[in-house]
Amino acid sequence: MKTPIYDFVQNYKEQDNSRLHMPGHKGHVFLGCEAMDITEIHGADSLYEASGIIAESEEIATSLFETGHTYYSTEGSSQCIKAMLYLTLQQSKAQMDGTRPLLLTARNVHKSFVHACALLDLDVTWMYPDEDASHSICSCVISPAQLERAILAMPQKAIAIYVTSPDYLGIQMDIAGLSCVCHKFNLPLLVDNAHGAYLKFLPVSQHPMDLGAMMCCDSGHKTLPVLTGGAYLHISKEAPCAYSDNARSALSLFGSTSPSYLILQSLDLCNRYLADHYSRRLSNCIERIALLREILTTNGCILAESEPLKVVIDSYAMGLLGFEISNLLRENQIECEYADTDYVVLMFTPENSENDYIRVTDICRTLSQQDPDNSQLSIKSLQVESIMSIRQAVFAKHEQIPVELAEGRICSAPTVSCPPAIPISISGEMITKQTIETFRRYGISFVDVVSTE
Repeated sequence: MKTPIYDFVQNYKEQDNSRLHMPGHKGHVFLGCEAMDITEIHGADSLYEASGIIAESEEIATSLFETGHTYYSTEGSSQCIKAMLYLTLQQSKAQMDGTRPLLLTARNVHKSFVHACALLDLDVTWMYPDEDASHSICSCVISPAQLERAILAMPQKAIAIYVTSPDYLGIQMDIAGLSCVCHKFNLPLLVDNAHGAYLKFLPVSQHPMDLGAMMCCDSGHKTLPVLTGGAYLHISKEAPCAYSDNARSALSLFGSTSPSYLILQSLDLCNRYLADHYSRRLSNCIERIALLREILTTNGCILAESEPLKVVIDSYAMGLLGFEISNLLRENQIECEYADTDYVVLMFTPENSENDYIRVTDICRTLSQQDPDNSQLSIKSLQVESIMSIRQAVFAKHEQIPVELAEGRICSAPTVSCPPAIPISISGEMITKQTIETFRRYGISFVDVVSTE
C-alpha cells in the first residue's frame, strides 16, 4: 500500500535541507515530531488544490471506503460538517424559488452544525424521537416512518435531511431505512458519522456511504489510529458531480490555509493500516469487547445498547452517578471518553491492550446498584420556541449571565458542555425553566444570551 505523503516527508527529512520556510521550529526538536512537520513546499502538494501526493493518498482512501470520493480534513468532522451543508446549499439554490433554505434535522447535533447554520444562514426544523428510550441529550433516534411523516408535514421542501449516527452514546439509526425515505422524496441524506469511521470494515458494512447516504463525515481520530483532527468527507458515487467538483473549495472555506502535515501523514499511514488485515483485528477487538460486556453484566453492571466499539454504563439505571463512576475509574488509571450524570462511555479500538480490559473488569466489579433516581431527562424536553434565526442570534450583541437569570431570554451562542458538544439550547431559542434544569444537570453555570440593550 502506497503512503505518498508520509514517504515524501520522510525523504525530505533525510535530505537535511536548510529549511528557509515555515514552520519556525525549522525541524529542530522541541516535542519530538518537528522534523516531520512541514508546510506546502515544492512537491508537498496543497490540501485544497491537491493534484499530487495528497490527491494520490485521497484516491487510496476513496478506494478503501469505496465512495465516489473521499477528501481529507485536518480540522476534524467540524470542518466536514460545514462543507457538507455548504455543498448542499449550493446544489439546492436553483430549486428554492426564493424561499429560505431549510434543513430537517434530528435534534442531537454537534455544535459545529449550529455554527454552520449561522455562517450559511440556514433555517432548521428539528425532529424529536417518537419514543425516547435514553435519558440524555446525546440521543435522538428517528425512525424511517417518523421521517416520512416529518417530510410530509413540512410547509416547504427541505434542502436536506441531517442526522447524527452513531451518537455519543453509540446508538445507531436505521440509516438504510432513512435513505430509502430520502430517495422517495428526492432529498439528500447527510450523516454525521464522526464516531463511525470503522463501520466500513465490519463483516457487513454499516457505514452510511454503503447504506444510501449522499454525504457523511468520519472523524478518523475517534476510532482509527489518526492524529487528533484527522477526518474524512465522503461523497457518494450517486451524488451530483457538483458536490465533488466543489468539495475542496467548500472545505477551504472553513479551514486554515496551513493544514497540518502531521495529521495528513497520519491519514496517509492509516490507509496502509486499513488495508493490512484491519478487518480481522477489528473483529477480534469486537469479540473481546463482547466478552467484557458479558462479564460486566454478569457482575451486576447495567449497560446501555451501543455500537460495537463502545461500552456504555447506564449509571442512571444503576442508581449511581456517572461522574462518580468516572472518578473511581480515574483513581484506578482508567480515563473514560465521557461521563455525565447518567452514563459513562468507554471507547475501545484494536490498539487497546488486554490490561485495559482487565482494569475495567476489576473496577466495575466493585460497583453496586442503588435505587435509581426518579428524575429523568428526555431530549423532547428541549422542544422550545425559536424567537429568531440561528444566524440572527449568533451575530447579535450578546452577554453572558448565570443560568438562574436566563429564563425568558434568547440563547445567543449554542450552550454546550464538551464533550459531548451537543447544545442544550440552540441559538435563537427561548430559554425555559426546563432548559435551566437541563443546564444544571450538565454542570453549565453560565449562558450567552442576546442582549436587551
